Formats: sequence, structure tokens, C-alpha cells
Amino acid sequence: MGGSFAPFARSPREHSDEPLPGFKLAYPMVAADGRSCGFSGVTLGRAHVYRAVDDALCAHGSRHACPSRWCDCGFYCFHDIGAARDLACEPDHRSAVLLEVFASGRYRRYERGLRYARQRVGAVRIGRCECGRPAELLADSGAGTVGWRKLLPVCGHCAADRPTLTPQRFGELAGVAQVLQDGTAGAPAPPQQPVAPTATTEDPGTVALLSAEVAVLHARLDEALARLDALQSKLDGR
Repeated sequence: MGGSFAPFARSPREHSDEPLPGFKLAYPMVAADGRSCGFSGVTLGRAHVYRAVDDALCAHGSRHACPSRWCDCGFYCFHDIGAARDLACEPDHRSAVLLEVFASGRYRRYERGLRYARQRVGAVRIGRCECGRPAELLADSGAGTVGWRKLLPVCGHCAADRPTLTPQRFGELAGVAQVLQDGTAGAPAPPQQPVAPTATTEDPGTVALLSAEVAVLHARLDEALARLDALQSKLDGR
């Protein structure tokens, strides 16, 4: 048979100096000292808090540049706001807020959006309280990660005596100019009586142990990934 066989399929290098718009879900977070706010991911990146303008880090602790073709690291966003709102309907994600973001730097396309290296949050959209009413405040949820407390969108009735931030104050501390009320984000739940906040069900020790084990595995892969990237670069340059 004629022709040659390439061990890797070539793909164009994707890099953007111009911001690319997108939409995503995130959990609002406040620092332990109350002086700054940020966001955490709803899936893979839940243990990492990022700022309104930030660069992606590998969630597994590896040191390669994000997004790597050999890893699932990097920021993610949808092209369409409807896809983000659909995801917000899942029970695990109803306490998330919807972000309008601008992606730049290295990126990789997937079917419904982008995986990318650098992000700027342009606006935050806050949906409904768990009781179904429009959220007016961001209250301490009782959960969090080291140095950060997770916030929960609530109405004034369900806030009770929990520590809260107004959306405007959250925007100031996060460095985001627009914090909007978005009652369409997520499906409203039936009205219910407010309940006392409960502690997170996740065992911090277990999560830390699993994260450490994954980090070790990825660290061992870093050298191999670097060699693969170098080989791919040579093939792309032919």
C-alpha cells in the first residue's frame, strides 16, 4: 500500500489572543477572612478556587501547561447559555451560579464548547433559592474547602441568621462588575420550610487522600506527557 502512516493524527494548534465568549456554572466562594471572593468548579475543579481573572491549573496537581491534550485539565465553558441553564437543572448543581466568561490563550474545542487556559468572568447570574423564590442573598452553606467557604443563593426568608453577602458586595469582592438576578437558571423547587444548615457530607480527609494519590499518578505521567508533546510538536512542524 502506498503512502505513509503517522503515529498521531495532526490537529491545528488553537490559540486565541481575542476573548472568546462562553457560559459555565460555578459555586460562589468567600475567603475565610471575608476580604475576597472567587469561584470553584461544579465537577472536576471543586477543590480549586479561581478568581475573576485567572489561569487554569491542572486539577490533578500535574505541572504541564493547560489545557493538555493528554489530560482533562483547563477551564471549561459552553458556547450556548441554554446548555449551562440545562445543567443547572440537575439537583447537584442547583446551588451554582451561571457565569458569562471570556476565554483566551490556548484552547481546545469539544462538541458543546471550549477547554481553555485563561479566563475572565464578565458577569455572574444568580438563580433561585432552593425554596423556589428568587435568590436575594448569598449565604454561608456550611461547606467549603481549605481557606474558602461555599456560598448558597437564598431568598431573604431562607437566609435566617446565617452570614450573608449581598450580590453587589459579592461582585465587589470578586472583582466582577455585573451580578445579575437570573430566575431562569435551574428549575424552581416546591416551597418548603427553611432548615438549619448542615455540614458537608464529604469527608475532607478522604478527599485529601484521594487528591494526593491522583496527584502522584499524574506527576509520574508528566515526563511521558512532555515527551509526547515534544514528539507531536515535531510532527506538526513537518
